[in-house]
Amino acid sequence: MQKLRRGMACPIHEACILLLLILGLVTPAAINHEDYPADEGDQTSSNDNLIFDDYRGKGCVDDSGFVYKLGERFFPGHSNCPCVCTEDGPICDQPECPKIHPKCTKVEHNGCCPECKEVKNFCEYHGKNYKILEEFKPSPCEWCRCEPSNEVHCLVADCAVPECVNPVYEPEQCCPVCKNGPNCFAGTTIIPAGIEVKVDECNICHCHNGDWWKPAQCSKRECHGKQTL
Repeated sequence: MQKLRRGMACPIHEACILLLLILGLVTPAAINHEDYPADEGDQTSSNDNLIFDDYRGKGCVDDSGFVYKLGERFFPGHSNCPCVCTEDGPICDQPECPKIHPKCTKVEHNGCCPECKEVKNFCEYHGKNYKILEEFKPSPCEWCRCEPSNEVHCLVADCAVPECVNPVYEPEQCCPVCKNGPNCFAGTTIIPAGIEVKVDECNICHCHNGDWWKPAQCSKRECHGKQTL
């Protein structure tokens, strides 16, 4: 068996340490356990027994781990209100923050109170967007405008009573028009207004002035074998 001499390397093992003690080459006090790597199980056990500093009643800690003294004013986090460190923990300000605009499209939380960084500057109407003060006609009978309040106000055309009994609607026009001018009914016949019309051998008719929806006024003549209106 090879003898161990001072200065010789010996594998780190319990038997080796025991042999060194027997030969008197080392003393128990000279053995430092930090010189030998612990087993994985021992390392896990030691980590579970770590003791952290307790700052309760002594200071306050923010989200980043910084410690503040009692009475010191600090911000616990990026978007928190300022706090004062006390023995009972941080006491933070609770200010009355201004209301966020209902049309706000971008809110930032970079301080104690949220801030509106962008307000909608357009109006939305029937799926389309319009600029502030822009006027538009969604239909032939509507006239609308985008107001500074981001609301759309519209006026609907009030059509007058047509001066004829057969009005028509033209494309891109709101109100009906009388393409052939004012007229009225004489029985089942439509006659133009403003003139007398002989509708048959016995009757001459004319429309009432201004009252186009009324039947025509007719006068009869002497006739034989004919019926009057």
